[in-house]
Amino acid sequence: MEYIYSSGNGTTKDKKKAFQRYLKSAARGNNVGQYNLGDCYFFGIGTTKDEGKAFHWYLKSAEGKNSNGQLSLGNCYKYGIGKTKNDDNAFKWYLKSAKGGNSDGQFNLATCYFFEIGTTKDEKKAFQWYLKSAKGGNSDGQFCLGCCYENGIGTTKNEKKTFQWYLKSAEGGNCIGQFSLGKCYNNGIGTKKVEQKAFKWYLKSAEGGNSNGQYGLGTCYLNGIGTTKDNEKAFQLYLKSAEGRNSNGQCGLGYCYLNGIGTTKDKKKAFELYLESARGGNSIGQYNLGNCYLNGDGTTKNEEQAFQWYLKSAEGGSSYGQGNLGYCYLNGIGTTKNKEQAFQWYKKCAEEGNHLGENNLGYCFHGGIGTKKDEEKAFQWYRKSAEGGNYWGQNNLGDCYRNGIGTEEDEEKAFQWYLKSAEGGNHSGQNNLGYCYKYGIGTIKDDEKAIHWYSISAKGGNSYAQTSLRNVNESKKTKDDEEKIFCWYLKSAKEGNTDGQNKLGYCYLLGIGTTKDDKKAFQWYEKSAKGGNSSGQYSLANCYFYGIGTIQDRKKAIFWYIKSS
Repeated sequence: MEYIYSSGNGTTKDKKKAFQRYLKSAARGNNVGQYNLGDCYFFGIGTTKDEGKAFHWYLKSAEGKNSNGQLSLGNCYKYGIGKTKNDDNAFKWYLKSAKGGNSDGQFNLATCYFFEIGTTKDEKKAFQWYLKSAKGGNSDGQFCLGCCYENGIGTTKNEKKTFQWYLKSAEGGNCIGQFSLGKCYNNGIGTKKVEQKAFKWYLKSAEGGNSNGQYGLGTCYLNGIGTTKDNEKAFQLYLKSAEGRNSNGQCGLGYCYLNGIGTTKDKKKAFELYLESARGGNSIGQYNLGNCYLNGDGTTKNEEQAFQWYLKSAEGGSSYGQGNLGYCYLNGIGTTKNKEQAFQWYKKCAEEGNHLGENNLGYCFHGGIGTKKDEEKAFQWYRKSAEGGNYWGQNNLGDCYRNGIGTEEDEEKAFQWYLKSAEGGNHSGQNNLGYCYKYGIGTIKDDEKAIHWYSISAKGGNSYAQTSLRNVNESKKTKDDEEKIFCWYLKSAKEGNTDGQNKLGYCYLLGIGTTKDDKKAFQWYEKSAKGGNSSGQYSLANCYFYGIGTIQDRKKAIFWYIKSS
């Protein structure tokens, strides 16, 4: 009868009557009634809230071997409810509850072993009890078991089992399990990467009020992961997460303020949020705070502080912090120059799979910086970086193939990697690609394309490209009268000649025989491209890719690149 009154099943719900029933049952020595009476006093159900009496009845129930009573008594000792806090006693009663088959007791006991509460730290025992709790259907236990498999806590790392247990936890309605499942789908951990499913589970977690889920969902909206990009929604979700004291949410919100995403740019607010996140122990927050001090964003520039926060971030396991710490040691920023330390931190960064770190480690092996020079290792790390999509790694891998560094010379491969780097916006890659077109390295000689890539690189501030472009233009002046050339191209273009239209666009792009005008360059390239000229199509693709004379549009760029090929 006790459960009927508290749940409202089968009769009218009446909290006072429920309390009276539990009181009578408890007085008769019924351990279930004693446990329920403890709950009434603890939550103030049908009576005045009284933690001392709650403890008293939980103790009675626990001594009567009720596993829920033992669990609640453990909680009283752990949190100092109605009794002085005592971790040893908390552990003792959690152990009894766990051995009685209570999945919540098993979960709490595992947590004691993991966090050294009332007992010695023992990750293997923590794993075993999380396993029992999880198998008992406890969604918290299932989540923590997933964490154990993900991080190798008390067991061997196993991504498939990580995914399976997060899935069980998520399907059981556990919000942090839902967030973790979203993370698996987002990063392809133990399952195929499916961005739409990542979005779906982050959404469920966020709707359940989980601050990690709110952060994850915000990131989806920021980057268009499984949904349409929406900066305003990203900002609002990061704000919710940050208001929940979530250090990742604070980072995301700081990023929005720093870059004016979904809100007005405010570097001071960005700095304050990064500071809060960093003080909370978030390694990415510490890295971002280091950047603020290095660049003077929202605060006074302070290289020593930048170094200290990079150090904290690096020691906290952030590959970004490790990379920047290596940079500080290499260049003596906020600390004494130390090439050996630079090498060690770049190595840690690279071993974490950071693609820029892989490039930097290759650079150390290439130049013998803080380590013995080893061109084969340099090549291997540049290749890892390049294959991971890093534009510096792609440029440096191109250098390796072009000059036979750590591998056999291969001009065609050099050209292909310079092309990838250049298309990714790397100015050194653009300059090297221009050089390839100028001298026919790994491709057919093409002065027009050479000047095109030299121009883009030069605009980005690459001094080598600026020199090359100046030399090319000087040599052209000795051969031709630029104004006459421009007039001939203009006449040809107006007569509908697509090659003339492309070359006229080229004159406007570089200011050959006329005033430089990116918009007119774009317009003539567009005419040439639509007329079926493959060179014009390629030039138009570049305009869309880099936003020359038009709004940047990568989709249109890809369309015209494909057309030109």
